[in-house]
Amino acid sequence: IHSQATQLVLRGRLQISRPRTSLTRVRNNWIQPLGHDTGLKTYNSLTKQKEPLILAQEGIATWYSCGPTVYDHAHLGHACSYVRFDIIQRVLSRVFGVSVIHVMVITDIDDKIIRRAIEESISPTVLARMYEEEFKNDMLALKVLPPAVYLRVTENIPQIVAFIEGIMRNGHAYATKQGDVYFDIRSIGDRYGKLMGASDLASEPEKRDSRDFALWKASKPQEPSWSSPWGKGRPGWHIECSTIASSVFGSQLDIHSGGIDLAFPHHENEIAQCEAYHQCGQWGNYFLHSGHLHLKGSAEKMSKSLKNFITIKDFLGSYSANEFRMFCLLTKYRSAIDYSDTSMNEARSFLATIAAFNHDAKAYMRGQLQCQAVQEEALWELLAQTKSSFVQALADDFDTPRAVNAIMTLIYQGNRIACNVSHYAFPAVFGAILAYIRDVFEVLGIDLVDIKEAHSVNCSGTLENVVEQLARFRTEVRAFALSVEDVPPGVPSHVRPRPHPDRVPLLKACDKLRKDLAPLGVHIKVSICLLVQTN
Repeated sequence: IHSQATQLVLRGRLQISRPRTSLTRVRNNWIQPLGHDTGLKTYNSLTKQKEPLILAQEGIATWYSCGPTVYDHAHLGHACSYVRFDIIQRVLSRVFGVSVIHVMVITDIDDKIIRRAIEESISPTVLARMYEEEFKNDMLALKVLPPAVYLRVTENIPQIVAFIEGIMRNGHAYATKQGDVYFDIRSIGDRYGKLMGASDLASEPEKRDSRDFALWKASKPQEPSWSSPWGKGRPGWHIECSTIASSVFGSQLDIHSGGIDLAFPHHENEIAQCEAYHQCGQWGNYFLHSGHLHLKGSAEKMSKSLKNFITIKDFLGSYSANEFRMFCLLTKYRSAIDYSDTSMNEARSFLATIAAFNHDAKAYMRGQLQCQAVQEEALWELLAQTKSSFVQALADDFDTPRAVNAIMTLIYQGNRIACNVSHYAFPAVFGAILAYIRDVFEVLGIDLVDIKEAHSVNCSGTLENVVEQLARFRTEVRAFALSVEDVPPGVPSHVRPRPHPDRVPLLKACDKLRKDLAPLGVHIKVSICLLVQTN
């Protein structure tokens, strides 16, 4: 948790007011909640537009997200959604001072888990635990902050049964002779379809309406089952999330998140179940959905069922967690995103630019890199403008591409100044810029301290010191070669002094050394050298 001082540094000059709202507005059957205005706006899938983010409790956001169905390896499509929402949660807590209470469910009983367990001749429980552990390790490797708690479906069966009984008591579900329980869509009238509208599904003889969905499934041979008032069976898919979210947060939830593919039928049915159980007009106030990840050139999302996925573990063999997070930052969280080597190299290039500036600015502060005379106030003002632009972008539906662009503009301007030779001046402002850039990327989950990832430097500290000494020696030799002859007495003042002719070979040797070192990954800039990995 960042201190108030750190938050003020990140916010810059922008003041975010949080008045308590006293009015509600109804739009598209959505009721603007009463509570505390965060000063942010976020796109709400319930209204299909940006809305002011108003929380029931000041400084606290209750957040529920659908976790994985653990029957196979997690892939980049999953990673993209989890990393994007991790960024938003970090921004809420570390930039805007909102504590996020995040709960995630682990679906450890499901048709797919059962089928896979039968194929591999192991128990569904063993299979689920194996892939659950792998998922958590993948999230750790991607630097995704864990939720306050993971809750497994199989450890909440009594609560699920009680939740179904509550829906039935309220007249919104019915049991069949076969021991299944279905939600009764007709019982809630036109309130069904808040997210995506009402869609017809396949009709089944025991259903009253084709849109009705299973709350409880009667047991079948070779399937795990639990006791219930309707006989042995197991939960339907949607009821688990409604039950677990309600067991933690009750009848009101601030934010619900997930991939856009979950909006229908999963989230649609969650809403119906919760509002039927709690007998309320609005259970979840904001639904946030992340866009699909596509393989470049494919119109289909990355998914296990389509067999077109790249596992997180395989991906991290070629790219870093920092690079993937930058890849996610460069597009809006609710936009579809194309994955390719080109897009990953773009993310890698952004990190290399940041790391190069970090290296140059530190060298400048040590007196190894000189810069032209500039107005110090202009740099301070640029830093203040960047802070304001950064926060404004994030306050507008967590617009990370615009926020990153503000930081990159600061870096480009700072780099332009630092690479023009004249004299040494104003190291403090470069220190302030470095500290700010480090802090904002730490907020976003990118570790700039990891030089090997960010700047691809693959040499030891000893080698770097050797190269710096070589560069310093070259600088001294070059300065000696550029020194001019003394002007003899009586020579007119308009005659310019000339370099020593016998020192020209030294200049050529210095230039040749610079050119020869470049293919080896050593780039000499002015009076400093940069080491970069060459492929």
